[in-house]
Amino acid sequence: MTELLLQPVGSLTPAETLRLAQQAPEILRKNPRAFSASPLSSLFTAPETADIWTIYENLMISCLRTGDDEAAKECLERIVTRFGDSHDRALALKGLLKEATAPNNSELEKVLGEYEALLEQNDGNIPIRKRRVALLRSMGKLPEAVTALNSLLDVCPTDPEAWAELADMYVSQGLYSQAIYALEEVLVLSPNAWNMQARLGEILLMAAATSSDGGAQRHHAEAVKRFCRSIELCDDYLRGYYGLKLVTDKLVQSAPKSKKDSDGFQLPDQATLEKLNQVATEKLGEIVRRNGAKDKLWQGYDAGEIAAARELLDSSSVKVVR
Repeated sequence: MTELLLQPVGSLTPAETLRLAQQAPEILRKNPRAFSASPLSSLFTAPETADIWTIYENLMISCLRTGDDEAAKECLERIVTRFGDSHDRALALKGLLKEATAPNNSELEKVLGEYEALLEQNDGNIPIRKRRVALLRSMGKLPEAVTALNSLLDVCPTDPEAWAELADMYVSQGLYSQAIYALEEVLVLSPNAWNMQARLGEILLMAAATSSDGGAQRHHAEAVKRFCRSIELCDDYLRGYYGLKLVTDKLVQSAPKSKKDSDGFQLPDQATLEKLNQVATEKLGEIVRRNGAKDKLWQGYDAGEIAAARELLDSSSVKVVR
């Protein structure tokens, strides 16, 4: 189970997070509070490794998510003992603990003030800059969060997670063009990220719904490409197939007269669209069927996504071929 603590905590399910947090007392008991710099100490205690600090950090976050503040504080104390109070990462984790345990908005404002004071001393503290963005967003100060994140990206333009966060904030404001640009930056840095390919396809569909006919066609054509690329990179990615079926359902039913616009964006021909629709329908049907049958190799999908896929299949006029 502790292997999960070496993974990004954002990839853990709520059930996995709870199980890890419940194991916190045992994990903390088995590992020393501090490591000695003496070479002789390695003869009597377990050696220090980089993994232990990743485990402490991820365990702290898991405990905060489940409300075990005491175990989270113990994890933080061990990190601070090792790296010191002024270490950039330690400062960000201390701020995270304060955010999670703040009883009201007034306390969150104090934490925000502390972040700004730290940045006045050292504006190159990237972990603190990221925590400030996250706190601004959680407090509902979205314009300020966007400004802060754009400022961060001016300094660190090769951070795909920051670009993805910026895209998400733009989407929440209905600024689809800006969100598309931000996600394209993500894919420049991580071209094989199938989830980001599908996410870009989803945003293109949102943009198409608010565009004129020509703009909608352009967005639909690009969405087809993105969803196809997503499932090319990950053969069983449900969201990729869901998006592909959604956009091809729309295009097959509307059968646009113009296949190409003045900017050179071209939709696939009708036969290709129908074939893509059939492939997406068959694969979604297989995923839903095998997941529902508790097939061991087809578990792990989000229950909400499975339900949405089943609803889409039920509402579609295209029958699943089995």
